[in-house]
Amino acid sequence: MALNNTYDARPQQETAVGAGLQVLLLALLGTAIGMGPAGWLTGLAFAFATWAVLARALHRSCLRSFGPANRVTLGRATLVGGVTALVADSFESAPPVTLLVGLTAVALLLDGVDGKVARRTGTSTALGARFDMEVDAFLILVLSVYVAMQLGPWVLLIGGMRYAFVAAARLAPWLNAPLPPSFARKTVAAVQGVALLLAGAELLPHLADLAVVLLALGSLLWSFGRDVRWLWRTSRISVQAPPAGAELLELAVR
Repeated sequence: MALNNTYDARPQQETAVGAGLQVLLLALLGTAIGMGPAGWLTGLAFAFATWAVLARALHRSCLRSFGPANRVTLGRATLVGGVTALVADSFESAPPVTLLVGLTAVALLLDGVDGKVARRTGTSTALGARFDMEVDAFLILVLSVYVAMQLGPWVLLIGGMRYAFVAAARLAPWLNAPLPPSFARKTVAAVQGVALLLAGAELLPHLADLAVVLLALGSLLWSFGRDVRWLWRTSRISVQAPPAGAELLELAVR
């Protein structure tokens, strides 16, 4: 029993190391740009929340190994924590756009790497897929907050849409049904990060940034709308279909 407990503790230790790396990144950012209290507090809150949630998820899933793919995702989460701290700090002082864009670009480029690593090493897990998705969603939320300061609060629809969907699923359980794989859905999700990064970099004229983000929002609305429609139609079919064995029972009665 003691041996199993020691072995099972390894994933928890790796999450603690991840939290330590997050604090180290914050220290480097603080030294480089003189980050204020808002950035520090937000970054530390992100580090603690990530560690706490991930540690609990690992305990409940009883994984015996953290796995190489989850290490990649944890590295991306560390970068997202740095971006989060910089965005929070931008409310107090002018943000270091180059640094913010650089961290974001690396985090976006690494998206998908963890999935490939998981498939090649045979370590794909439901927890790993959820961890990857949550890191992606939070990065989009943070970027939408940053870009909203330039283009207006409507940009928050991009970052908040996924969380609104999760909240709606609590009221309408049929939204929790699994969706079929979709290349279009993955493409639209990737477009959000690229569009927000491009707008945040301020490389294009204001009207061009506005058009790019509007197109990204439009594609996201289309993607969510298509999925919601599919889930609705599927739930209606399952409700109308007779229970398994009902037809056999009817034949037996006849």
